Amino acid sequence: MLSRRRMLQGIAASTGAALGASVVSERLLAGPAGIGTSAAGTFGNATPKRIVFFMQNQGFDPKTCVPRGMTSSGSLAKAKLPEPIAALEPYKERLHIINGLHGRHTSPSHSAFFGALGGYRGSDGVPPSAPTIDYELSKALPETLLPHLCIGMDSIENMKAKPTIATLSASGAGQPIFMHSNPNHLYQMLYGGISSGDIRRQHEARSSVMSQVEVLAAMKGQSLPNSDQQRYGQFVQGFQDVNDLRGRLDTVADHLRNFAPTVDERYTDPEFETDWHDRLLDLGISALTSGITNTLTIGSGRGEIFGAWKGLGVEKQGHNLGHMEQPDNPIWIKIRQYNSRMLARIMESLESVPEGSGTMMDNTLIVYTSNNADKQHTNGANWPVMLLGNLDGAFKSGCFTQLDGKRPINALYTSLLRAAGQNLDRFNMDDKMAKKFDVANGPLREVLA
Repeated sequence: MLSRRRMLQGIAASTGAALGASVVSERLLAGPAGIGTSAAGTFGNATPKRIVFFMQNQGFDPKTCVPRGMTSSGSLAKAKLPEPIAALEPYKERLHIINGLHGRHTSPSHSAFFGALGGYRGSDGVPPSAPTIDYELSKALPETLLPHLCIGMDSIENMKAKPTIATLSASGAGQPIFMHSNPNHLYQMLYGGISSGDIRRQHEARSSVMSQVEVLAAMKGQSLPNSDQQRYGQFVQGFQDVNDLRGRLDTVADHLRNFAPTVDERYTDPEFETDWHDRLLDLGISALTSGITNTLTIGSGRGEIFGAWKGLGVEKQGHNLGHMEQPDNPIWIKIRQYNSRMLARIMESLESVPEGSGTMMDNTLIVYTSNNADKQHTNGANWPVMLLGNLDGAFKSGCFTQLDGKRPINALYTSLLRAAGQNLDRFNMDDKMAKKFDVANGPLREVLA
């Protein structure tokens, strides 16, 4: 039975996730004209492209990804990948390891939070000061029903207590985008309309309540002072977005049935937090392969200093993990190997779906890095990044690039936007900031093909 408390928790989770997308409701209303035109589906006639961001907390030490002995840029063909990322060895020709970007201006000591993807100063409890790169790309890429999906992985206790949280992505200043951390809630949002049994009953019950709440919320807002109506209007828009998205997904139900993951006891009765991590990844992959979304952001550790991986045999959790040296550390080898297997799963899944003259992976780019630059308590002088895929030939792959630490992560984000068709020279960095933190203008020529 769906209790009132559980229903309200589900409503809060769904609405919280929608609030970050409220400014793009017109995109959620875009007609699904392209569904069925390819295996994946897309809107309009534009070539479908997609971006995945994978953000692991606690830092990304370059010694855990740069092949031993490589000190200058070159091919990865004859290099052996370090043990933590050895699962990517079969995909070296699609891999680009970048060392020597910086994020000193983001204050990433415990986490840069929104600044990691925004390229600006971030801190715990500080709202975003501008949109993040994942959101900007979701607007620039060919339209989908849900342009941007965020999922967050943490300890099972944290994921249950806070099924949605906003720490990494934003649609604008003061407009965070929430991550989904409860796979049951996310499954109901994406696939509740094509499910049966309890999932279907919960979906219908929440749909009815959400529709009523939207009407009541809109009526209440009319009596507020003008100064509060705009903020309250965004709240009401969140309910509208959830209801509109549900309707749009219902119109492509037959298509979605081909991609919905199988629900098992790991959803309802997880033994470890990694059971939920894996289920969240399944849902994220299904959203990509079905064409629901064009941008997926994965927050492992949810952009904070917490996180747990007991399912890997790692008993330590939270902030203590950030105080450990990562190179040759059995704990961090396990966590990074787990990340690498997840990256391989994403690539294998996208590779299995035909698209155009190739596969979905041919039109995809995966960006793997950390919201903590290279380590905990860092000044951000080095921010390692791995790229997987080439976004239809836009990026170089099969190589290692060593930079001199004089260009910020913003330059990489500018490169991503250029590849998505946006003609700009800087991302979230004005002339004053650039004079202090960047030695050049425009994208990174070292990464673009």
